[in-house]
Amino acid sequence: MLGLMRGYINGVDAVNRRVGRIAMYGIFALMGVLLWSSISKTFFVPTLWTLEMAQFVMVGYYVLGGPYSIQLGSNVRMDLLYGDWSIERKAWFDLLTVCFLIFYLCVLLYGAVSSTAYSLGYWKSEPFSFLFGVITGSEEIGTMERSNSAWRPYLWPIKVVMILGFFLMLLQCVSELFKDVLRLKGEPV
Repeated sequence: MLGLMRGYINGVDAVNRRVGRIAMYGIFALMGVLLWSSISKTFFVPTLWTLEMAQFVMVGYYVLGGPYSIQLGSNVRMDLLYGDWSIERKAWFDLLTVCFLIFYLCVLLYGAVSSTAYSLGYWKSEPFSFLFGVITGSEEIGTMERSNSAWRPYLWPIKVVMILGFFLMLLQCVSELFKDVLRLKGEPV
């Protein structure tokens, strides 16, 4: 069992490290979009797409970088109390709180899947089976949801990024749960 846990931890951490290191460069894409927005507003005709594209890039940056942030332990903690605790006490506390986070991420993932199915034109009550059917080719896409802005981009691509980010974050939280279990057993992590 410990071998499976270590394998899971190593696999998920490796994937999230790679995705997080790539997502870090999203800040440069965001800076480029905002720089173009400033230049076009100052010297040319203002563009319609820059604000919304900046929002999409920021969502991707944040959601895909979140699992890597959890892996590094750079998320916000209440160090006033937590910093002075023993490793065992921290592991117990993290074990408890990561369970709440896993539940929350499951709710977010369900909402993201439902929202993505809606953005692809599905209005019934089985979004998971619909998206699986779209991937396998057994379902047809309906009228796709578009933004209400003047640019009117399709919303499904950013919603797919959110599904991927929430799923990777869920996997990373399970990895952190396994790390806490290993710490409580006295095993090296």
